[in-house]
Amino acid sequence: MWIVIAALNLACAVMLGAFGAHGLKARADEVQLAWWQTATDYFFYHALGLLALGILVKVIPQLPIKASFWLIQFGILLFCGSLYIMALGLPRGLGMITPLGGLLMILGWLTLAWNAYKYAK
Repeated sequence: MWIVIAALNLACAVMLGAFGAHGLKARADEVQLAWWQTATDYFFYHALGLLALGILVKVIPQLPIKASFWLIQFGILLFCGSLYIMALGLPRGLGMITPLGGLLMILGWLTLAWNAYKYAK
């Protein structure tokens, strides 16, 4: 199931990236386009990371990835989602959510590092 979720994330990242490149350019200012680009970049990076986690759990089934996966997934939703929403012209106050999403992504990777360290011992 992990690889399915990662693949769906990647498909969404492609669609949102294409929308930003083609559909949003005529309507958004430079700041909004920059937010969209940042969201799309982070979406791709972390969706690829989720794909790697899905593959990793197949190779090392004993390595716990569930917490990392969900922290990163929710981080994507909050970080990228808030940037996408602001880029569409909705309230900039949603930018307060963006750092929380980033924190969740960081915690997801740190959780993976900790679990990999414990596994290697």
